[in-house]
Amino acid sequence: MSSTGAQCGGRVREAAGDGAARALRAGFLWASRRRRLAQLAASSSLTRGTVRRFVAGETLPEALVVLERLHARGLATTVDVLGESVDTVEAARAAADRYLDVLSALAERGLDRNVSVKLTQLGLDVDLAACRENLLRIVERAAELGAFVRVDMEDHLHTARTLELVREAHASHPNVGVVLQAYLRRTVADVAEMNGAGIRVRLCKGAYDEPAEVAFPRKADVDDSFRRLAEALLRDGQYPALATHDELLVSWVRGFVERERIEPSQFEFQMLYGIRRDLQERLVAQGYTVRVYVPFGTEWYPYYMRRLAERPANVLFMARSVLRERRRPTRRR
Repeated sequence: MSSTGAQCGGRVREAAGDGAARALRAGFLWASRRRRLAQLAASSSLTRGTVRRFVAGETLPEALVVLERLHARGLATTVDVLGESVDTVEAARAAADRYLDVLSALAERGLDRNVSVKLTQLGLDVDLAACRENLLRIVERAAELGAFVRVDMEDHLHTARTLELVREAHASHPNVGVVLQAYLRRTVADVAEMNGAGIRVRLCKGAYDEPAEVAFPRKADVDDSFRRLAEALLRDGQYPALATHDELLVSWVRGFVERERIEPSQFEFQMLYGIRRDLQERLVAQGYTVRVYVPFGTEWYPYYMRRLAERPANVLFMARSVLRERRRPTRRR
């Protein structure tokens, strides 16, 4: 076959793959809005069992048991109370109240006082002033308890407002940080700004389905961006958190910090609850801090389906993660 023919064939396969991904994404989003499917999923022991691997229960007491188990394995944690966008100020305030309960419970149990919040859950799309008030309530209570609050990043339409509120909160409460996404083209400037302001950053690849004009569409470009941004954070940032399950990127980070003589105490890895537990354990054994992102709550069905819809490849990724761990030899006791 000629080089031109091979290139054409490659483009056809790539287009076909993109079409399949769009179809899967549409299917997951459709399913996330179907109350009947949610009821069926909630009543199915098989579905609940699968989701339970990635969601630490529906109630705070259930989540606390998981957190204590992770703590016993030497893992740090951050807690996410499930429930994203709200449509009333009252619902936003109730979401903030749940975070106050979580912070108190973490302090009482002697667990990591670290939570992750989404601003749409606190009313960002409903009332900016109410969202600001809810965030400050959480951050102020966290400061009283010696806790840390990480503001999660959502799609690019929320990036500017999220960073604005984080900067405002950080001006009076340094115990607040933010998440930045390597696939967004703007993030190189945002990293420089956060480093200059002394705001702690969690760097992730990004999981939303963003247009090419604002985000890198190719995985190779996203990986390159992650490495460049991680380098800037490790050199000039305030205790950066590098969030990835990609073992190649993890190895790159380890090599970089060794060459630059950056101590493991100066940064941490972060990973999702239930994914690559084998890698989490290896890194802890090697002396690195690994913080696990632990979600819980009754709204697990739409959360889970939307996570799959954001990137349908996550379905295969999660499946591979489970299979990889099951292939590990059983330890004798």
